[in-house]
Amino acid sequence: MQGQGQGQAGGSPRESLKRESEIRRHELADFLRSRRARITPEQVGLPRGRRRRTPGLRREEIAQLSAVGVTWYTWLEQARDIQVSVQVLDALARTLLLDASERAHLFQLAGAVDPSPAASCQTVTPALRLMLEKLEPLPACIQNSRYDILAYNRTYGRLLCDLDTVAPEDRNCMVLICTNEQWRKSFVFLEDTIRLMAAKFRGSMVGHLGEPAWELLLKRLEDESPEFREAWQLHEVVGTRSKTKYFRNAHVGPLSLVHTDLWLGPDQGARLVTYTPADEESRERLDRLQELAPAVAS
Repeated sequence: MQGQGQGQAGGSPRESLKRESEIRRHELADFLRSRRARITPEQVGLPRGRRRRTPGLRREEIAQLSAVGVTWYTWLEQARDIQVSVQVLDALARTLLLDASERAHLFQLAGAVDPSPAASCQTVTPALRLMLEKLEPLPACIQNSRYDILAYNRTYGRLLCDLDTVAPEDRNCMVLICTNEQWRKSFVFLEDTIRLMAAKFRGSMVGHLGEPAWELLLKRLEDESPEFREAWQLHEVVGTRSKTKYFRNAHVGPLSLVHTDLWLGPDQGARLVTYTPADEESRERLDRLQELAPAVAS
């Protein structure tokens, strides 16, 4: 009888999940209302008008700016049990002028995964940027588990292509090796590298199955690169490891560099990627590349 009474007091797992979902919905509703109240019409390009009884924007204005229905958004603020897509959450985050921490909070309350490249390493801190700078002339960058390049130093920016000319949404090692001609020409063993990276990507993706950002990246790679598509069908898996890579730099010639990953947060997949010279000739050429970097950028 005692065990039965305890079970009734604690509730079933299903009831606990239902209660947790209800709490999340109410927290989300409160958060949306509070963020809406702090925004002035002028901040989003709307006229103030004469009759505003409440601070901030109206629900219909948020709905209009986010391209969602007024009724649907009202239900969201009323903590109704409705599904919210990542696209809508992204639109709401932009409309409500959320910063990185608030955006992450929004997605967590909605039980969704933020598809933005910076989500797996929310901020590249000033300390990390200083570290990248001080590593010169060693090429170095900050990547997340999806191989998005979040920050890099001057030498890395000129190692494989002129990264400054690449659109931020395309600064992804998988995308670049499959679609960027200058990046591809820099690899001595291109075919082997694509096969290896496809295997590493599969190993990383297993922890992110069903996440929109990963699915979209995979679809793009399969659509735009027959080489990746062929390598992906092999179902090979390789973990991260240090190894020597061989490059052909357009400005200083051949380079033999040892690739090393230093993990900043294993739970997030953020890492500092560094390249150190494998021989004296490569060391001298990296020094030369650092000297050329400002001139190449102009």
